[in-house]
Amino acid sequence: MNKYTHHNNELTLKNLNQEVSLKGWVSKKRNLGGLIFIDLRDMHGITQLLCRPESPIYEEVSQLKNEYVIEVKGVVLERESKNNQILTGDIEVLISDLNVLNTAVNPPITISDQDNISEEVRLKYRYLDLRKPSSKSYLIKRSLITQQVRQTLLKNDFLELETPYLVKTTPEGAKEFIVPSRLYHGEGYALAQSPQIFKQLYMISGFEKYFQIARCFRDEDLRADRQLEFTQIDIEASFSKEEDIFNLSEEIMQAIFKNVLNKELKLPIEKMTYENAFNLYGSDKPDLRFELKLMDYTSKIKRFNIPLFENKEMVRALIVPNNPIFTRKYFDKLTEIVKKNHGDALAYVKNENNNLQGSIAKFVDTSLVEENHILFLIPGTYFNATNATGALRKQLGQDLNMIDENLESLVWIVDFPLFEYDENDQRLYARHHPFTAPKNASEFTTNPKDMIARAYDLVWNGYEVGGGSMRIYDQTIQNQMFETLGFTKEEIENKFGFFIDALKYGTPPHGGIAFGLDRIVMLATKTDNIKDVIAFPKTQSAKDLMMGSPSMIVEEQLEELGLKVVK
Repeated sequence: MNKYTHHNNELTLKNLNQEVSLKGWVSKKRNLGGLIFIDLRDMHGITQLLCRPESPIYEEVSQLKNEYVIEVKGVVLERESKNNQILTGDIEVLISDLNVLNTAVNPPITISDQDNISEEVRLKYRYLDLRKPSSKSYLIKRSLITQQVRQTLLKNDFLELETPYLVKTTPEGAKEFIVPSRLYHGEGYALAQSPQIFKQLYMISGFEKYFQIARCFRDEDLRADRQLEFTQIDIEASFSKEEDIFNLSEEIMQAIFKNVLNKELKLPIEKMTYENAFNLYGSDKPDLRFELKLMDYTSKIKRFNIPLFENKEMVRALIVPNNPIFTRKYFDKLTEIVKKNHGDALAYVKNENNNLQGSIAKFVDTSLVEENHILFLIPGTYFNATNATGALRKQLGQDLNMIDENLESLVWIVDFPLFEYDENDQRLYARHHPFTAPKNASEFTTNPKDMIARAYDLVWNGYEVGGGSMRIYDQTIQNQMFETLGFTKEEIENKFGFFIDALKYGTPPHGGIAFGLDRIVMLATKTDNIKDVIAFPKTQSAKDLMMGSPSMIVEEQLEELGLKVVK
């Protein structure tokens, strides 16, 4: 058969009477009064094929089944019954020649965007699920975004360089995947959580501008926007300052919006301090598509002497218009969200035509909340009450349809705390990572808890899509960082000795950022499930249903690695 002339989304009335060659999968076959119609599908779209009873290949065409792989030759005709739902809906191809490239058994899932099968079944047969136009579109958009990012960075003279996956296990950060060594029993590697140290070593090596579309691995519990393995757009630049990273990042995002999403992104992107973001929205990744701010009701509520609020450091509040959604069952749902996010309790009072209802209605009067509104109150410490109220804000925004889905909200969050204090461990942890530069290094010895980091996150519609910082490039300051985190000299030498040593040989000022490619594609394609934009994802329980992994390690492999399984 001749070379294929067209994809299955190309033919229109302009091609009438042309002889064409097509290939693809049989998506659907219909026999209507002797006329056989076939929807031929490839990755680009659908073309309707026609075979008449008098055709010499009629019997062969009648034997075709769904998902057979075929190639055909035929003439383009105008359809009598047009279909305006597809690009090729004005034409059909009268088949003159057929070649069956491969047969197929009846698939266990329907290759259709209208199916209603469970996610577990879809992931078990992911290679079939990806034949669907909707599933395929996510990965096509992912490819376009990836190439747009690469082109922007290459245009700015960045070098695409690789870093190792098998690295040394290090403290801090998320849990690591450990890879036992066959050659050295009792020793092993970790799968890289990120290329952080290596990209800084590239700067020490004098490469100045680095990027990588990097695979990263973290042994964490999964959720809708997280997987065990993920892809990071990793960027580092020497002799740079925060504004250089902001400008480059905004250029990348603007190119994605313009050339892939066909949208306008106005620059510069707004900057908001961590302190303001957390205080006003209860989150360091606020969704600014709806205007609902947290309020401090500590003093306002004190005059009512409500037992629930006695001896509480703070009472945070939200006020929204009354809505039929506010039922006892819904309040129970909100209470669970508050408790999961460390709030002490959820109280509410509703003013309906100047009649107060709710859990604290008997303690207050109508001056506390305006008519036909509801007031939510959450007591606790500043951090816990604010964090819980932020989670409540997010839920109310979704459930009350306060979010304008046509808006795109991007904001830089800056001036993060350098450290977090863990009450249980009675020690400081690095808020980002231990290579983040402080704004004032002199405070290491006087006031480490309140130090501000030269760090920044890019937030899109309430999701962190990028995070980075200026790095420590002075070995003395890097040692102070490790010591403040509680590492002994022996631990510093054992875990980071090579890196501390590298800093001695003339390290340039440098900084960078890492974007989560999976999250960017998730937001760009308007899905709320990151598994949609990953070709072969794991389930929420960290299983690959298609391959059947994780699977048992056979005894011979354990012996070779010098391992035993403890049951």
